[in-house]
Amino acid sequence: MPRVRTETAPARAPRRCRILLDLWLIARPALWLVSLVPFYVGHLLATRWLVAGQDACVPPSGACPAAAAPVLTGLVVWGPLVWLAVLAINDAFDLPGDLRNPRKDDAPLVDGRITVRAALVAAHATAAAALAVALSVRPAFAAVTLAFLVLGWLYSVPPVRLKDRPGFDVAANAVAVGGLAVLAGWTVVRPIGGFPWIMAVEGVLVATALYVPTTVTDYRADLASGYTTIAVRLGPRGAYRVGLAAWTASCAVAVVLAATGHVFPERSLWVQAAAAPVLVGVYHRLLGRAREPGEVLHGIIVVSWAFLVPYLVFALMYTGTV
Repeated sequence: MPRVRTETAPARAPRRCRILLDLWLIARPALWLVSLVPFYVGHLLATRWLVAGQDACVPPSGACPAAAAPVLTGLVVWGPLVWLAVLAINDAFDLPGDLRNPRKDDAPLVDGRITVRAALVAAHATAAAALAVALSVRPAFAAVTLAFLVLGWLYSVPPVRLKDRPGFDVAANAVAVGGLAVLAGWTVVRPIGGFPWIMAVEGVLVATALYVPTTVTDYRADLASGYTTIAVRLGPRGAYRVGLAAWTASCAVAVVLAATGHVFPERSLWVQAAAAPVLVGVYHRLLGRAREPGEVLHGIIVVSWAFLVPYLVFALMYTGTV
């Protein structure tokens, strides 16, 4: 009679750890800042109005300690939960193309460590968890989280699959990360009413400028796989022009907001005016001729950090710290 081989508990433990590590890799922690930075901006806007109760830049000392728990919960939702939900589903439906992409050789699904079925189960489970946790904070926060998840799935899942529709691929990412993430930071502590929508516009422009170059990194693989991203449709140079236009527009919006004193403190005008040409120059210098994935990714990282400098000053002035 053949012997039935069973796994011992010590043997199962490393396998569970490997699965958890692979899910961690699928969630791509390096991307979490892409949503958490605009989330923080939205939270900053909301707590200033909530604390001061008027259009003032200096909140009372020690105000709003009760907001700490909701915002920490929001960071969990808009960090690991939503990203694992949308990226697991993306990896599952991108697998045929990823198998042709040398950059994805060690990805959990490409390498066979995670099956498509397991990725889909993880996506649905974490999406449900994200919505449940968000609903425990506020219905409005849960609604914004749902909108992000829906856009993420429409981006990846046939027959809609916005990833394969030039223009819509950019719009889906820009609205989700640049617009909804800011709104999520606002709704984690207060209703949608009163939200400064111009900041969503600013966020969408910035997200567009930072997303478009990522399509250039996978240009050759997407072309070989038959994916029609914006870089495939317009070519790397055309995609760069779209990104540069969005980046320039975002800098112009920041300068106008500071000049008019709408949302931005007027005293931040000199910072935004000085930063705008520098940011545009850095974008052009690093991403204008970048074609290889390493060059593009390096450019995106440097441009992102450069962008954070004037916005850090904005945050410090906005809260009255400086």
